[in-house]
Amino acid sequence: MNSAMSRRARLLLATLLLPLSLVTAACGGSSESAGSPTASSAGAGFPVTVSAANGQITVTSVPRRVVSLSPSATETLFAVGAGSQVVAVDDQSDFPAEAPKTSLSAFQPNAEAVAGHSPDLVVLAHDSNGVVKALTTLKIPVLLLPAPKTLSEAYTQMVTLGSVTGHVEAATTLVERTRSRIDAAAKAAAPVKGMRLYHELDPTYYSVTSETFLGDLYIALGLANIADQAEDLAGGYPKLSAEYIVKAAPDIITLADTGSDAGGQSPEKVAKRPAFADLPAVRSGRVIAVDADIASRWGPRIADYAEFLAKTLTTAGN
Repeated sequence: MNSAMSRRARLLLATLLLPLSLVTAACGGSSESAGSPTASSAGAGFPVTVSAANGQITVTSVPRRVVSLSPSATETLFAVGAGSQVVAVDDQSDFPAEAPKTSLSAFQPNAEAVAGHSPDLVVLAHDSNGVVKALTTLKIPVLLLPAPKTLSEAYTQMVTLGSVTGHVEAATTLVERTRSRIDAAAKAAAPVKGMRLYHELDPTYYSVTSETFLGDLYIALGLANIADQAEDLAGGYPKLSAEYIVKAAPDIITLADTGSDAGGQSPEKVAKRPAFADLPAVRSGRVIAVDADIASRWGPRIADYAEFLAKTLTTAGN
């Protein structure tokens, strides 16, 4: 990767490039129960058993000291009403503002540092440094919820987090509301349906295919992803080339690398790249700077992203 990229940008991309695992809730016995409540209120329905990437996990009682080492999980925990149960989050969990951010690393977690917060539940997006095994040895319940491949799996994770914290009804409502908002955004985006899209993760042209939750969102909006035809050696996150992008002639470019700490790209810089000035996206003004955090997290703010795109893309060039 580009040596000029910031540590945060490299870590974000590294997280996305990790092997993705299907994560399904087992609150009702199958993944089909992802949209159905299994506990009537906080404190009810325990013990709860769910299926995660680290196996069947049973939470015997409502956790009161949750540690989240996943920004997506952090956002979801607060959205379902479990915020008061969260005692510590990782150094990348910057939303919502009231999340108890610490120096804990989600990328290189230290089991002893995590255990120092006396958690009765730890949620992670990926397993590094053998942290899952180490925490399990310490008899601390661990829920491993890596990046989903589809919106449906993202919804399942929301219900899973609601279930293990005693907020399954709120989680189910959250899923219904998120799905409804995305459906509405898709209808609003009808004028750009079928347009070719290139999503840029970093200045070296890493992108996303439809085999990711973000790519699935683009499908929901009716967009055609140019990365789907590329050689994909990274499980949904291929590295394209400038030549490939120019040949694909995207109608839309979404830039997730606009911040100074993530490559500092902009629509103006894109237009100055060799041969990019003639791309349909550049000519029509549909090179869109996006919030990298919102676009890379699979919590409820994916609906915010869908609404932003629908509004921005349908008004661009007008």
